[in-house]
Amino acid sequence: MTDIVDELKWRGLFAQSTDEDALRKALADGPVTFYCGYDPTAASLHVGHLVQVLTMRRLQQAGLRPLALVGGATGQIGDPRPTAERTLNDPETVAQWVTRLRSQIEPFLSFEGENAAVMVNNLDWTAGLSAIEFLRDIGKHFRVNKMLTKESIARRLESDEGISYTEFSYQLLQSMDFLELYRRYGCTLQQGGSDQWGNLTAGLDLIHRLEPGAEVHALATPLMTKADGTKFGKSESGAVWLDAEMTTPYAFYQFWLNADDRDISRYMRILSFRTPAELEELERVTEERPQARTAQRALAEELTTLVHGADQCAAVVAASKALFGQGELGELDEATLSAALSEVPHARVTELGPLVDLLVEAGLAPSKSGARRTVKEGGAYVNNVKAVDGEAAPGREELLHGRWLVLRRGKKNLAAIEVAAG
Repeated sequence: MTDIVDELKWRGLFAQSTDEDALRKALADGPVTFYCGYDPTAASLHVGHLVQVLTMRRLQQAGLRPLALVGGATGQIGDPRPTAERTLNDPETVAQWVTRLRSQIEPFLSFEGENAAVMVNNLDWTAGLSAIEFLRDIGKHFRVNKMLTKESIARRLESDEGISYTEFSYQLLQSMDFLELYRRYGCTLQQGGSDQWGNLTAGLDLIHRLEPGAEVHALATPLMTKADGTKFGKSESGAVWLDAEMTTPYAFYQFWLNADDRDISRYMRILSFRTPAELEELERVTEERPQARTAQRALAEELTTLVHGADQCAAVVAASKALFGQGELGELDEATLSAALSEVPHARVTELGPLVDLLVEAGLAPSKSGARRTVKEGGAYVNNVKAVDGEAAPGREELLHGRWLVLRRGKKNLAAIEVAAG
């Protein structure tokens, strides 16, 4: 099983560990139980969480036993952000989010076999704990001067807002998680992002204080970044969520399809389950013909299938092709078409006027004269049919699902017209 360390390094998933040689030995000596935690501070995980979720899947496939912790307790507090205090959510909301996050994580793990995964909730061991017990049994083993050196704490102390005692105490709660999972399940490895390194090592320190001789480890993956300097996991419309109601499968697919050529090789290695040989071939093809976006398309299809299922992936691939004239728009179901068109410029009208007016309203032409020129040159399409008369108004019978017209200028410039009901 030590091969998994080499694979993580090759894939760019190994940022640091507490003791790499000791970790390799532990993996070679026998089954290792590890955990990764997720706080329900929102109703869904986002694509940034995929790094940890898919790393858990990868480690389980290598023979390790995963404990997926969704923090019903820590989710009520929230890990300190670098800039400002989090808004505290009520316990009922957090409990609902725990259920939602569990349902998103579970499909990625196997709950059968010798290394079957286990879902855990840290509210189970904190709900009945009194403040006095927490301070005596846990808080006694932490030194404030050391806690102040942690990056997230230090940055908040330097800010105008400072940090509340509530968020300052988060590190104690996460450390207690590792201790409890060590005692309950024999968990000896905590996995997390490199921004969590201070919390990961604090958990190790607590175990060493209370369980002398225990051999425990921490493994951090690097934070995902984008070559253009913008935050990974953000699109023009905001965060890219795993929940289909918060980010449609079509928008999810497009996020990966539109990945920067400078990023795609790194994304593929970190997130794909293709073999190194397959990935290196995709990298070669992408370098030779970047305009084909072969790697982006491969990753988009793989991740959309993993997150939303093969049927949804097939539907969004069909929609993506149909919008650009490579399939039948009329064969797309209303939900998929609506989701796809919500990602392109569109205008809402009550009546269908001349095509030249619609092209201007949809932003595909700067003026009526520009629209007329586009039609005359054969570059205007309505529902993938080349337009020949810019002064004619499309008929209502042309509306897709009685609601949409898909307009295109040239091969790549898309827009939509939505006709209001009534």
